[in-house]
Amino acid sequence: MDRRAFLKAAGAGAATLGVSACKEKAQSAGLNTNPADQGPGAMEMRTNPNSGDVVSILGYGCMRWKMKKDESGHDVVDQDNVNELVDYAIAHGVNYFDTSPVYLQGQSEAAAAKALLRHPREKYLIATKMSNFQNATREASLAMYRHSFEVFQTDVMDYYLLHSLSGESEFKRRFLDNGMIDFLMAEREAGHIRNLGFSFHGPVAGFDYMMSLHEKYHWDFVQIQMNYVDWHHAQGRNVNANYLYDELDKRGIPVVIMEPLLGGRLSSVPGPVAEQLKERAPGKTVASWAFRFCGTYPRVLTALSGMTYMEHLTDNCDTFCHFQPLNQEELDFLEQMALLIRDFPLINCTACNYCMPCPYGIDIPGIFLIYNDAVNGGLVAESAEQSDFKRLKRRYLALYNKSVETIRQADHCISCGQCQPHCPQNIRIPRELARIDAYVEKLKQGTL
Repeated sequence: MDRRAFLKAAGAGAATLGVSACKEKAQSAGLNTNPADQGPGAMEMRTNPNSGDVVSILGYGCMRWKMKKDESGHDVVDQDNVNELVDYAIAHGVNYFDTSPVYLQGQSEAAAAKALLRHPREKYLIATKMSNFQNATREASLAMYRHSFEVFQTDVMDYYLLHSLSGESEFKRRFLDNGMIDFLMAEREAGHIRNLGFSFHGPVAGFDYMMSLHEKYHWDFVQIQMNYVDWHHAQGRNVNANYLYDELDKRGIPVVIMEPLLGGRLSSVPGPVAEQLKERAPGKTVASWAFRFCGTYPRVLTALSGMTYMEHLTDNCDTFCHFQPLNQEELDFLEQMALLIRDFPLINCTACNYCMPCPYGIDIPGIFLIYNDAVNGGLVAESAEQSDFKRLKRRYLALYNKSVETIRQADHCISCGQCQPHCPQNIRIPRELARIDAYVEKLKQGTL
């Protein structure tokens, strides 16, 4: 029996029988959903049947850490803050850390490494990516790959992803034509990559193509966008998450979830939705519903959360250290909430920052965030006939001017369209910026 076959058998054998129907289903799928003998209140763990890894159901997405200005005025990661968050996460059982060479203006891998290397290697699993969007030459791709190993001071990467694929043409351009997929397969065989997979944003045809390659490449895991809104109501070119999950489940491929909160939108839902969620679970946060949804599905290995602040981390740890999967009635309830959220006039931005930096300095995610928060909170000044129109008008303009520098506001967009191809949600960014700029101008002129 070769190494990969042995690890797969060992992982499947590690699965233990749970008490709920979901855990029974997980056991039959070869996934362990128990806290790995850590006792009550311990982090919920899943076993990867392909490698035997015992993985925390809460994964740390290293894409949204705090930035600050250095002495030269440049944006840098707040390393002290990162260290504090990573220490707390590891102490509470989180062991999966997901990063990329392009996150946080190229600083994410280094920040993650500085924090993680302070801990024993067996305490964490590293997941990083080949993010060769701009330069997919073999030379540049190899340099990116090797640099990740240098940063983490390791010769073994636990989880390695082909980053953000959309289908056949992109796979061929970035990984097939340059020979990189053959290189990565050889690296996996040599043991330098323990689990090889990809993350996906794209149409159904693109996902079906990637699944057609499974027999040849044997994906160890796949990362998809999944949450209770996208389960049946994905927007743009994205595929409904239930289709993605089912296709992976029937092939026995472990699922890593990105955007469980839909870029934070499911932690700051419209008022009517928030009221119903809090009424059903007093004392629990709105966000906890979204994470319980993800953890309910047994093929899910880990759900990534880009926890910027300690309160996000502590709440998510509480959810998964006292994890209770949703029952069918609760799943039906969340579907009703998803329909309500879908009907709100929000911009489907997840603040992934793939559109950044804008060549003209526009703060695209910041502009969209202010607008979405106003819609969610019922704080949109719509017409002079509103009883509190003047207050809402002043509030929006004050927040807009405070949060977004004048030179980075929507009126500076020239509709060059360079941001458009990079948006995983397929948002028509120049059009939405123009719409918000027109709204702001009407507020200023008093013409609503």
